[in-house]
Formats: sequence, structure tokens, C-alpha cells
Amino acid sequence: MALDKKSVKKVFRYRWAIFGILAFAYFFVYFHRVSTSVVAGDLEDTFGVGVESIALLSSAYFYAYTIMQLPSGLLTDSWGPRKTVSIFTLVTAAGAILTGIASTFALVVAGRVLIGVGVAMVYIPIMKILATWYRKNEFASLSGILLAVGNIGALSAAGPLALMSEAMGWQEVFLALGVITLVLAVVAWVIVRDYPAEMDLPTIHEIESEETGEPITEADTVEKIPMVKALKMTFGAGMKFWPLAIWFFFMYGSIMVYQGLWAGPFFSDVLGWSKSDYGLVLTFIGIGMIIGCPIAGILSDKVLKSRRKVLITGTVVYTLTWAVIWLTAGEITSMTAYMAINFVFGFFGGFFVVSYAQIKELFPIAIVGTTTAALNIFPFAGGAILQQVTGMMLTTRDLAGYRTIWLFMLVCMVIATIAAFLSKEKEREPVIAPSKEKQKLQASE
Repeated sequence: MALDKKSVKKVFRYRWAIFGILAFAYFFVYFHRVSTSVVAGDLEDTFGVGVESIALLSSAYFYAYTIMQLPSGLLTDSWGPRKTVSIFTLVTAAGAILTGIASTFALVVAGRVLIGVGVAMVYIPIMKILATWYRKNEFASLSGILLAVGNIGALSAAGPLALMSEAMGWQEVFLALGVITLVLAVVAWVIVRDYPAEMDLPTIHEIESEETGEPITEADTVEKIPMVKALKMTFGAGMKFWPLAIWFFFMYGSIMVYQGLWAGPFFSDVLGWSKSDYGLVLTFIGIGMIIGCPIAGILSDKVLKSRRKVLITGTVVYTLTWAVIWLTAGEITSMTAYMAINFVFGFFGGFFVVSYAQIKELFPIAIVGTTTAALNIFPFAGGAILQQVTGMMLTTRDLAGYRTIWLFMLVCMVIATIAAFLSKEKEREPVIAPSKEKQKLQASE
């Protein structure tokens, strides 16, 4: 039986409202991720703490975020995206407000932990929403747009946050962020729905089935799978899961080693650049990711129509970029040259976005939250562990010390490249062209 055209159009319209709200929530995930570095000086002045305390504060976010990844998947699959995002966005709001009213540094750390716990529960529910409200060939493109929004949030936490903290005071800024996040949690609860069926609308898989003539498969059903079984299906999946997990550990870990820790000190210690100079150069990593993430998604969905090919291409070029960074360390002193290197670094580093589409298609949609969350443990574990390892390696902050780290990262990325080639992807069945009437319907979305 043909689907009601009005209902189909409503699905296509309403899903953008859901995506817009959740993308705005994801904006704050990245905003909070880098906010500590911007207000570090204010924190030191307010509470009389040193660099070690600021480092502890910054790491509190990442530890909380990493620990909450698996629970985020389990809760997304059991509670649903709407409930998970709404409740934990309230936790984020509480963390921001606590930071804004904190009278001691310990309370600031507690606020930071709450923020880390709260924002950790945003990305995985969005992945579930993309799986239940969007076509399969739209997933990677939307993931790319989402990552671009996140990186815009990171850039907004640089200059704009600095200006706001100077104008209002850093604690007043966090109070304002808390109020905005509180409103966002309420809006998410009112607007977001886990599945179109909750609004008596046809599912995206029914729509796809009518468009292409393909039957709905068992993997497209949304029946709940018990938690223990979901974990066994994920971690026991062998080559379907572990090559991607190993790849992501080194891929994102190396990004955090460079962008999140040692690139700035390298530019300062070896090249003698000022903070404003290397801060400008480092923004090109974010700019590269803002452009690269959506392009990677489009290449995956529309051009190459393969997750694995895009993943391998991005990994190979990104690894070659690490070779350039290592080989030219101390030789290149031009800011313009490093802007170009950092842009390429961010652009192809952003190709990691397609891994979420790749892992999602290898497992039933009922456990997409669990499988995506399980995969998402590894990039943040890689960031934490590789940062710590390279910190122990850097015994002298001179050219030789940094070149050792760059070489270590290159070796790590060679391992990641091998893992990328070993990764699996679901074979994509040939798409049956929709009728002219259905093409018009798609064009009217």
C-alpha cells in the first residue's frame, strides 16, 4: 500500500527541526571542550592555582567524556535519544551554573566533571536519530555537517569567549551558558522524537522501501535487544569492530597530540612564535575540519558510495601529512606554510567522520547506540593515553625532542593505515531508480 504523501512530507520537514536542535547541543560539546584554555588565566588569578591545576581541570572533561561513552550507547538504545539528550543536557546546564557560582577551585572542577558527563551523552543519541530519521545514503553527509558544527563551536570558544569573558567576567559567561543550556534541554524534550512512528508517521525505512522497491530487512527493525547481548554482539564481532577501533585510537589520538597538546609548544619553543601567532596558525586545523568533515560525508554518500574507500583515502593522506611534519620540523619556519600544512591536517583528519556510518551499517539498527558508543571509546582513550605517553617522551623541549614525538606519531599512523585497510564495510546493494513521481517527492523535501 502506498504511503500517504502528506505524512512522508511531514517526516522530511520535521526531521530537520530535530537535527537543528541536536546540532545546537553538539555546538556546546566542542565549545566546552576547549573553553578551559581560553579562561585559564582568569582561573589562575581568581583562585591562585598553577599550571598543574589547570591541566587537571582540562583533563576532567576528557576523563568524564571517555567513561560515559559506553553508558551513552546503552542508555540511547534503552531510554531513547530524546530522554537521554534532554536529561543529560540538564546535567550540562547544572555543571555550567556550578562553574559560574563556584567559590573554590574544587567546585570549578566539579562543574567541569558535570559538563563532561552531560555533553558526553549528546553525540551517540544524534547518531541514533540520523539512523531512524534519515536515509542510509544521508547518514555520512549529516554526520559531516554535525562535526562541522562542532568545530565551529570550538572556534567560537576561542576569540568570542575571550571577548565575552573580558566584557562580562568569566563566571558570568558560564552562568549565561548554563541558562541557555537549560532552555535547550527543555526544547529538546518538547521537539525531539526518537522515531517517526511516535508521531504516527511512516518510518524512514518504509519510505526507502517504497522509493527503491527493496524490502525492509531485519537490520532495519527497531526492536530492542538486551544490553548484555548488544555488548557481546559489538565486542565479539571480530574484524567488523576491532580494526576500526584500533584505527580510531591512533587517528584521533594523534590529532589530540598535535592540535590539543604539543603543536603550540613546538611553535613557541622551537620557532619562537608568540601565542597570538601560533594561535592563528592552529585555527587552520579547525577550518580544515569544518570543510573536510562535510566533504568526506558527501564523498561517502554520493560520489564514491563507500565508507571504507573514503576512510582509507583520508587516512593515507593524513599519514603522509605526519611524514611532512616530521621531515620538515625545524626546516620550515613560515607561518603561511604551516597554515597550509595544518589545513591539510584538519581537512583529511576530519575524514574520520565516515567511520560512524561504516560501523553503524555493520550492525542492526537496534544497537546502533551501543556499537557507535563502543567505537567512540577508542578515540578519546587514544587522546588521553597518547598525550600522556608523549609527555613522558618529551624530556627536552627542543627540536630533537619534538621530532621524536612526530616520528612516534607517524609510526602510530602507519599502524592506523594498516587497520583502515583491514576494516570492513557492508556491501551496498544497487539502488533501483525511483519513479518520476517519487523523484518529485524527494525534490520537495
